[in-house]
Amino acid sequence: MTMLSIRIGTQLFSAVLEVDRAPKTCAAFLARLPFEGRVIQARWSGEAGWIPLGEYDLGVPIENSVSDPGPGQILWHPAGASEAELLVPYGITRFSSKVGQLEGNHFVTIVDPDGRLGEVGRALMWEGAQDISFALSPAHDKPFPTT
Repeated sequence: MTMLSIRIGTQLFSAVLEVDRAPKTCAAFLARLPFEGRVIQARWSGEAGWIPLGEYDLGVPIENSVSDPGPGQILWHPAGASEAELLVPYGITRFSSKVGQLEGNHFVTIVDPDGRLGEVGRALMWEGAQDISFALSPAHDKPFPTT
């Protein structure tokens, strides 16, 4: 199992790369680590953070796509009908944009046994944009093979 460390604002999470379900998305994202940005409250998707990425291209097909992710189920959406983006759900979410409902590749799942994703949501709503970073967990010095 390949693990990531994800920091959102002041919160640090462990996360599982969904290699068996989205191998191409996971491999492409791993090749870009460490990944840093800013996450804002999603405009149309409900209880989720949103990382707008414009025309950014991971170069991956649709795989393991969902519209109604659960808390912590991070989605990749390529540019097309909407811009490229990462969606980070912290509660009830229906992935949407100004053009309607979207689907994204579920490729990372945040492990949150203490319910701290709710604190991320509170910070996004009341404090605004938060820094976010993704890195390979220290326990994994080599990513999975990309064959």
